[in-house]
Amino acid sequence: MSDKNLSRLRRARKARARIQRQGVARLTVHRTGRHLYAQVIDASGTHTVAAASTVQKDIRGDMTATCNIEAAKAVGKAIAERSLAAGVEGVAFDRSGFKYHGRIKALADAAREAGLKF
Repeated sequence: MSDKNLSRLRRARKARARIQRQGVARLTVHRTGRHLYAQVIDASGTHTVAAASTVQKDIRGDMTATCNIEAAKAVGKAIAERSLAAGVEGVAFDRSGFKYHGRIKALADAAREAGLKF
């Protein structure tokens, strides 16, 4: 693994430990060069309550690209709707060590606008 990825995973591990001590559900995000993935995981960390990604056809729709800010907004809105439908309103945002910038920030803002509290 590259040093850059190891640093990201170290940051993610520290944040997840802090979230686990809080004892709340977490909205975790993963991004690649091509896609964006989001999951809401329950407080115990064993079950996925809701998931959304740009791989899913209902979210992708008629997007021209799956790795831009518009795609991130669509995933953020979808994950908020699905988690609210499952009964989870408040979460902790787990950005998986990625900078809170660009696609990650767009996803978080869209989820907040759709009613998810964090």
